[in-house]
Amino acid sequence: MLNQKIEHAVAALKAGKLIIVADNEDREAEGDMIGLASQVTPANVNFMTKHARGLLCAPVTQQLAQQLDLHPMTTHGNDAFGTAFTISVDHRSTSTGISAFDRAQTIAKLADDTSQAADFYRPGHVFPLIAKAGGVRERGGHTEAAIDLAKLAGEQAAYICEVLQDDGHMARRPTLKQLAQRWQLDFITIAELREYLASRQQKPEVSVKLPNRYGKFQLSLYLDDKGKEQLVLSLGDLKHAKAPLIRIQSECLTGDVFGSHRCDCGEQLDLAMKEIAAAGAGAVLYLRQEGRGIGLLDKLRAYHLQEQGLDTYDANVALGFPADARHYAVAAWLLKNEGVSKIKLLTNNPDKITQLEQNGIEVVARQPLQTTVYQENKRYLQTKKVKFHQLLSL
Repeated sequence: MLNQKIEHAVAALKAGKLIIVADNEDREAEGDMIGLASQVTPANVNFMTKHARGLLCAPVTQQLAQQLDLHPMTTHGNDAFGTAFTISVDHRSTSTGISAFDRAQTIAKLADDTSQAADFYRPGHVFPLIAKAGGVRERGGHTEAAIDLAKLAGEQAAYICEVLQDDGHMARRPTLKQLAQRWQLDFITIAELREYLASRQQKPEVSVKLPNRYGKFQLSLYLDDKGKEQLVLSLGDLKHAKAPLIRIQSECLTGDVFGSHRCDCGEQLDLAMKEIAAAGAGAVLYLRQEGRGIGLLDKLRAYHLQEQGLDTYDANVALGFPADARHYAVAAWLLKNEGVSKIKLLTNNPDKITQLEQNGIEVVARQPLQTTVYQENKRYLQTKKVKFHQLLSL
């Protein structure tokens, strides 16, 4: 039912119609009319300015903003909701720029692939807004909702306008629903859009070839529901492999990049790539949860406590964190996006198996991933075995 609702709204946008999108009650609790920039008409702009009566704006992707040299209106903005206004624009083909016809022309040209930065006057009468890369998963605003909907329609730009009541106050959800019915417009919420996006198989934001000393890998970047970058380093045909070999690697700058002997992370990453290359099909899921989920700064603070005698478990707890704050639902989500539901897992950590299976991934086999024991990481590995219950042979 939710899928049908969102997909019907996207179809309406592609047909050149307007829709109404409401945000959360605990945020602005407002609603905007939204249309696709490529489908804009003077009649729709006139309808928005006559009936919605808010500020007419044009959300764009970060890529399009760069292409058209659309810079933030101010470098020190303090808007309560972080609305990313750029300097306003008019297309050079317009006259005064303010008529419904002129604004429709400017909006249409923002969506035109052949447009260049020099094609627009600055300032003007249309206000571009730059959407966050993670869309409503990163920021629950109408700017991001408009661009997420535009992307579902294969576009990079939209136009929006807040809906006001007749007395000039903001229209809230009950009124927005009534207006949507009166005007025969689709009505959805940002929460529904976020839920829809989370449930559907997503494509990576970008995917590139990344050959290394182990093989011809492919690196794909996804944005999770918090707008955080998550990486899949794959080799071979994951989708059609019976059970590809998978390594879930949580980010470890000190180990992965600097070769630290305080942990085993860097060597595990190297060994995982080597094993995946030997298997012919597999992937490293590189999750951005440094320091067992507490971040780099606090991880280094934990190192400082370890130098004073605490182990890696107790150091995290002493800083007020769980001993292990990592979650692996995002790994299951990445695998599903890659078309994978059954895997062999390179791990010593049974918690990864439990969480993956709870999130719909079948782990048919576990392959140990044991590396060199150094004097500097011996206690660390013992703590992993005893306190974190990892399956290590020391």
